[in-house]
Amino acid sequence: MPLALLALAVGAFGLGTTEFVMMGLLPDVADDLGISIPTAGHLVSAYALGVVIGAPLLAAVTARMSRRKVLIGLMGLFVVGNAASAFAPGEYALLAARFVSGLPHGAFFGVGAVVATGMVAPERKARSVSLMFLGLTLANIAGVPVATLMGQHLGWRATFLGVSAIGLAAIASLALLIPHDHTHGPRVGLRGEVAALRSLPVWLALGTTVAGFGALFAAYSYITPMLTDAAGYADSSVTVLLALFGVGATAGNLLGGRLADHSLRGTLFGGLTSLVVVLALFPVLMSTQWSAALAVVLLGTAAFVTGSPLQLMVMEKASAAPSLASSANQAAFNLANAGGAWIGGLALAAGLGVTSPALTGAGLAVLGLGVAAVAALVDRRRVAAPTGRERLVASHVPERAETVHH
Repeated sequence: MPLALLALAVGAFGLGTTEFVMMGLLPDVADDLGISIPTAGHLVSAYALGVVIGAPLLAAVTARMSRRKVLIGLMGLFVVGNAASAFAPGEYALLAARFVSGLPHGAFFGVGAVVATGMVAPERKARSVSLMFLGLTLANIAGVPVATLMGQHLGWRATFLGVSAIGLAAIASLALLIPHDHTHGPRVGLRGEVAALRSLPVWLALGTTVAGFGALFAAYSYITPMLTDAAGYADSSVTVLLALFGVGATAGNLLGGRLADHSLRGTLFGGLTSLVVVLALFPVLMSTQWSAALAVVLLGTAAFVTGSPLQLMVMEKASAAPSLASSANQAAFNLANAGGAWIGGLALAAGLGVTSPALTGAGLAVLGLGVAAVAALVDRRRVAAPTGRERLVASHVPERAETVHH
């Protein structure tokens, strides 16, 4: 695998750290700014909103630029947003800074996935994407806990300065390791980009992402009360248990990348089926401490097995605009984050029990399987009879493929 994938993983590590660290810093931020914790929670939403808006917008605007320069520019925006967070004088300035920090997130993963797959042989594409995502999963094991401890001992502003330093390291890595050749996007223009994104298979793939990862976040958003109230863990143990989720996510991500290179759709169906089973068993697994710890690991593994297959599938269904579609998949991931947490919260509010969010997550995973099945059926039918719109999209694909140099 090319060493350049390390540069993408460093960037992903910084993005994953800043995305999730705010959850652990909310009490400190609230106390320092003189706001309530629920109000401080809007800082999490501001980042997610930045991802949803920035992912397709920045990918479309930069579609005809050098992908190497785009990646460096996106990490530059990431550094600016986190540095602004560190020096924000008040609540509204911090909200704006968190929004700016989220803008490059989806586009970086989207463009990065295209660059990663362009540097390897076709039979290693999913593995290359999983190695980039490795930075994101490792952030949950090391980046978030360390950044949280830094915030608790040195102040939350020091955390964002530290994350900015990770961004600078990522910029240096990208400049040194990402090659100058074969990094330009296909010159299809905005019309070609939009036409590619109108394809039904693309939307079915995005729908699978929303349902599948919505299933994860329906449960994971409420994993702390499950571990403390159902399994009987002390509050002080939760940080270690969440690191176990990161271990499972890392293992699932690497496994999914390897399996998807052999069978993309088979890996997707297998991962979603595993997620249904794990979530359905959560009420039983949360009855003892050892099985609850196992459940956390299995949840991360089952969910992230599907990460690389979904990213690659979206890119393949929108071959004329892979950067835009890949970035849109990251927006779908964040919609899943918000939507899954909301649906899981409805189950709790209805008094269905502390483990009920996991059961609603199982239902969402079943929905994801259904959408994936419809997508497979549509693919079979369209192989024999492509639609007029698909012919229009195909007409925007450059006749000569990009040359890959190793």
